[in-house]
Amino acid sequence: MNVVTNRASARVGITEAFKADKNPQKVNVGAGTYRDDKGKPYVLPSVRAAEKKMFELGYDKEYAGITGVPSFTKAAAVLAYGESSAPVKDGRVSITQSISGTGALRIGGEFLSRFYPGEKTIYIPTPSWANHRAVFTDAGLTVKQYRYYDKTKIVLDASGMLEDIKAAPNGSIVLLHACAHNPTGIDPTQEQWKEISSVIKEKGHFAFFDMAYQGFASGDTDKDAFAVRYFVEQGHHVALCQSFAKNMGLYGERAGAFSLVTGSPEEKRAVDSQLKILIRPMYSNPPINGARIASEILNDPALNKQWLGEVKGMADRIIVMRESLKGALEKLGSQKDWSHITSQIGMFTYTGLTPEQVDRLAKEFAVYGTRDGRMSVAGMTSGNVEYLAEAIHKVTS
Repeated sequence: MNVVTNRASARVGITEAFKADKNPQKVNVGAGTYRDDKGKPYVLPSVRAAEKKMFELGYDKEYAGITGVPSFTKAAAVLAYGESSAPVKDGRVSITQSISGTGALRIGGEFLSRFYPGEKTIYIPTPSWANHRAVFTDAGLTVKQYRYYDKTKIVLDASGMLEDIKAAPNGSIVLLHACAHNPTGIDPTQEQWKEISSVIKEKGHFAFFDMAYQGFASGDTDKDAFAVRYFVEQGHHVALCQSFAKNMGLYGERAGAFSLVTGSPEEKRAVDSQLKILIRPMYSNPPINGARIASEILNDPALNKQWLGEVKGMADRIIVMRESLKGALEKLGSQKDWSHITSQIGMFTYTGLTPEQVDRLAKEFAVYGTRDGRMSVAGMTSGNVEYLAEAIHKVTS
């Protein structure tokens, strides 16, 4: 059984154990989906408004084309690269709708496995999202790792990351989390991104971005796209995977996009053709409902403004929960340094707890998380954060 399977099984086990626990104070910080301050699934009001508009317009249920809903993919490219992006304005971005972020990763992996002229080896961070290795391996790429997380200091291992990228054979593929690194919540600074870009360009590597949390990380969609846009400005022909699961709450709608920045409109047309050839036998064409919802939100100025406010609201709640947890631990007199809780970003925090401490949290306090110490900040609420802090304080004292 591989690591990915083990992790997937662990998450299922956490959910089952949480559901079976009779403790009224039980807390689930192992889930990977956003929850409101009452711990309930959250459907964005802008999504409801888009659905109402779609119903009133009487949309049909016909198939989309192989590369999806055009109004969605065009808007997704602008959201990611920016309206002033040269490749967008010059018609050099080849983009296709995908079955959320996972589908985008698989399309990208398959495309590179077939056509990438350099090393068909992709380097992913240690750690990375559990499914990355499986997706790329199944697509035919060799998966290796580069240093990313310093678990002793609970910070980015920037020097180790750059050393490993420099040591990789020229022309390798490097996977980068654009923002809100999953699972650590630790991102490079803008200056560090510039260093990473320089090394990747120097080595002739290919930058492959996974951007699952645009807007959801900081509350600002432009700020969260900094790395992608900077790389493009520096002349990198990047690959990019987008997901609208987190930032629009469209988890089960499976709305995503995969894009490649090409060197010319002619190359873009050639890539478009090959993407269609790749996708056709894989799933023929993508689902339309989630893409239409996202399209309405991205293309309607009023809905877009509303959505951006809601995204900031979700991001702000996460930030408040981080501050609340850190503050509660300090108030309890904890002698440990918990500054990493607020310096990290996005839905997850790497707490620094050991597997044994996580086991104690579940057994003694009905607090359920993954054994690597990762916790979903979205599982924290104003009603449970003090209890969670007390539990963490007791197992770390």
